[in-house]
Amino acid sequence: MAALAEHLDKVIDKTERLIELCSALQEENDLMRLENQSLKVALTASREKNKEFDEKLRVLKLAKSFSETNEKTLDIKQKINEFVREIDKCIVLLKK
Repeated sequence: MAALAEHLDKVIDKTERLIELCSALQEENDLMRLENQSLKVALTASREKNKEFDEKLRVLKLAKSFSETNEKTLDIKQKINEFVREIDKCIVLLKK
């Protein structure tokens, strides 16, 4: 009978430890769920910020392409003006 009582006490002790362990694991699980949720929110925010940066980059590339086109256009206009002046000088010389 004493052996049965000892065995029953061991089972009760192990059961209590399992209950404590289960409770600790549930708390840890809850903390991990909260951390997971906050990481998901951070990931979503990062993705949105990345989209904004991609859009800004696209706009900057577009603006730069216009800027380069304007510089090229100005260079071409200046060269045409120089050619016209040269032609005008030649016409003046031919008329003399």
